[in-house]
Amino acid sequence: MAAALKLLLGFDYGTKQIGVAVGQLITGQARELCILKAQNGVPDWQKVEALIREWQPDAIVVGLPLNMDGTPSAMSERAEKFARRLNGRFNLPVHMQDERLTTYEAKGQRLSEGQRGSYRDNPVDALAAALLLESWLASYSENQTHEERQ
Repeated sequence: MAAALKLLLGFDYGTKQIGVAVGQLITGQARELCILKAQNGVPDWQKVEALIREWQPDAIVVGLPLNMDGTPSAMSERAEKFARRLNGRFNLPVHMQDERLTTYEAKGQRLSEGQRGSYRDNPVDALAAALLLESWLASYSENQTHEERQ
């Protein structure tokens, strides 16, 4: 199955904007792609479709916003609904990934890189998408290695 998954798109779901990243299994790395504007959590599906056509991912990873204790947050259900819509529209496997602290980590990385300014001027959603996608890639690779040993 590892050979079937090469390129993935990651989505950091939000009600006003959705961060998008692209990653690959071979290197286990992901990078920021773009930020999609959303109206009450609904993106411009034509822009999502354009990204899917351009990148032709083998699968999609959507961040699952959980509370710090691991319980579902108010946004969890909305992110899962978004994931189901991606799967239904594009017929691609969609995986959920715990995204706790990815936005916090992304903000920290931006500050350490010296990128000042307000959050509105410098949204971190695409970087958060890259971080959650890298986290999923690392756990996927770890699981594949474990299965190969058995």
